[in-house]
Amino acid sequence: MNRQSEKNVNDVWGVGGAYESFIGRWSRPVAAEFLGWLAIPAGRTWLDVGCGTGVLTQSILNLASPANVRGIDQAPGFISFAKNQVRDPRAVFAVGSADALSVTSDTYDVVVSGLLLNFLPDSDLAISELKRVTKPGGVVAAYVWDYADKMEVLRNFWDAAAMFDSRAARLDEGTRFPICHPEKLRNLFIDQGLSGVEVRPIDAPAHFPDFQDYWSPFLLGQGPGPSYVASLDEDQRSDLRERVRARLPISAEGTIDLIARAWAVRGKKGR
Repeated sequence: MNRQSEKNVNDVWGVGGAYESFIGRWSRPVAAEFLGWLAIPAGRTWLDVGCGTGVLTQSILNLASPANVRGIDQAPGFISFAKNQVRDPRAVFAVGSADALSVTSDTYDVVVSGLLLNFLPDSDLAISELKRVTKPGGVVAAYVWDYADKMEVLRNFWDAAAMFDSRAARLDEGTRFPICHPEKLRNLFIDQGLSGVEVRPIDAPAHFPDFQDYWSPFLLGQGPGPSYVASLDEDQRSDLRERVRARLPISAEGTIDLIARAWAVRGKKGR
């Protein structure tokens, strides 16, 4: 892989369909477990920052009986997808940035962010904004993939890529996103003055009926892993595919069972 192609590797997800077939299917069970852990009473107002395709917003509607939910994401493609998928009148969506929320201070009972913080240039500023728009006594919470360890869907890919191409290590989310560790998340919330901060892992089973089901999302060209694959020539891509296949725990029947782990964190805004 040449340096120009390395520069073109894209961290940003912005097309709903591609994201859903790659990461979205694992994020649903994580979202459900996350909401069960928060155990927020019914009738509260929610803000979902970095709402993406609306997975967490829909889970809030289904499981938390909110008064209303507002979803914000910087990608217009995601907002369009979410509006088409989530038709509940309690939900509204808008384009916006996590580090400069167009929301009045002390507005929402619960402010959450799913699978976003790793991708932000200034996570401290983002948590400060999440806290700002939360009502006194309200909850701020988030979760991120455990890229460095048990997000095995990606861990196996990047470990194979690093053996195939040493420069791929510089693109590995487990290396580039340091807050995907529990203590980093805990300290991020504590440093912003949130109280009662707790962190826990959430594991979702990632089942693939065959290798093709695992590999095909890496050919969609969006997000760090797929855009890295797209930067390779045909021979390199074929070589990487077989190296990835060799790392995976493929059963005699051809199925693959992995773990998709996220780290979740929550805290309260003081009164």
